Amino acid sequence: MMASSYNAKEEDGHHSGASGPCGAAVKSKKPDNTAFKQQRLPAWQPILTAGTVLPAFFVIGLIFIPIGIGLYVTSNNIKEFEIDYTGIDMSSPCFNCSQNFSWNSTRPCKCSLPFSLDQPFESNVFMYYGLSNFYQNHRRYVKSRDDSQLNGDTFSLTHPSKECEPYRTGSDNKPIAPCGAIANSMFNDTLELYYVDPNGTRTQIELAKKGIAWWTDKHVKFRNPGSNNSNLTASFKGTTKPVNWNKPVYELDSEAENNGFINEDFIVWMRTAALPTFRKLYRIIQRKNSMTPTLPRGNYTLEVTYNYPVRSFEGRKRVILSTISWMGGKNPFLGIAYITVGSVCFFLGVVLLIIHHKYGNRSNNSDIPN
Repeated sequence: MMASSYNAKEEDGHHSGASGPCGAAVKSKKPDNTAFKQQRLPAWQPILTAGTVLPAFFVIGLIFIPIGIGLYVTSNNIKEFEIDYTGIDMSSPCFNCSQNFSWNSTRPCKCSLPFSLDQPFESNVFMYYGLSNFYQNHRRYVKSRDDSQLNGDTFSLTHPSKECEPYRTGSDNKPIAPCGAIANSMFNDTLELYYVDPNGTRTQIELAKKGIAWWTDKHVKFRNPGSNNSNLTASFKGTTKPVNWNKPVYELDSEAENNGFINEDFIVWMRTAALPTFRKLYRIIQRKNSMTPTLPRGNYTLEVTYNYPVRSFEGRKRVILSTISWMGGKNPFLGIAYITVGSVCFFLGVVLLIIHHKYGNRSNNSDIPN
C-alpha cells in the first residue's frame, strides 16, 4: 500500500502542483480553504410556509391601503391653480411677446392675463414658475458651473473652472461671474399679481421673495466674494455678466442680503431639475390673519414682464398657485402607489388562502407513507 503524505498547504488550497519546464511549481487556481471563499459562513434563510406568508400579505394590505387613502385625500385637499402664459395661441395676451422677444431684446415686453379663482386659498400660497421641454438634467449642462466661485472663492472668481466653457469668459476676455450654462440661462421673467374687486379696483398682492431657497444653499453653498459684502461692485471688479443677462450679478436686488451670489432667485435656479418639465418656487404669499383667506374667491390679473424666450426650444411657461400640507405639494402618486401595493398584497393573500385551503390538505396527505 502506498502511503499518502499530508500537506497543510494543500488543505488550505495551496497545492505544490506539477513542476514547470524550469522546475518551478505551478500555482493552483483552487480557492483557499477558508469559510469565506468556500462559502461556509453562517447563514439564515426563512422557511416560507402558509402560516407566515399569508399573514404577511394581509398585514401589508391592511396597513398600506389606509395609508394610501389618507395620502390621496390629503393630496386632493391641496388647492392648485395653473396659468400657461407661453403665448403660443394667437388669442393669448402674451402672443406678441412670444413672437418678437429674444435674448438680444433690450426693451422688455409686458402682457396681462386675467383669471378667476372659484375657491378661496386659505393658508400660505406658494407661487411657482414652471418650464416644459427644458432639459436641466443634461450632463454637460449640469457640470457647467464653478462651485468654488459660487462659494465666494476669490481665485475662482477671476479664474473660473474650464467646466464653464463656453461661458467662462466674455467677449472682452474678462471672467464671467457667475460662469457656466446654468447661470447663463437663469429664468428672469417678472411676475406680479393683482386682485380685482367687484368695483374694478386693482390691489397688488404682496409677494415675499425671501425664504424661497434652501437654508443650506443660502448660508453654506453660496457666498459672495470678499469679507465685506456691502460693496459688491468692488468685490466683483474685473468680472463681466453672463451673456444672456441684462445686468451684472451685483445688481440682482437692491437689498444687500439678497444680492450677488446669495440672491434667492438665483440660488433656486441653480438647483437643477431632474426632469424636463419642472417647477421652481418664485414667491410666497403669506397669510395675514386667520379671519380672511390669503387669496379670496374672485377675479385676478397676472402682470408678466416677458424676458425669458422659450420658443427656440419649443418650451412652455406657466405660473402655479398652490397651497401645501404636511406632505408637501399636490402629488397623488404616493397615495395611489400605497393603495395599489396594498390592494395587490391583499388580493394575493386571498388567492393564496383559497389555494392553500383547497390543495393544502391534499399535498400533506400525499406525503404520508402507507
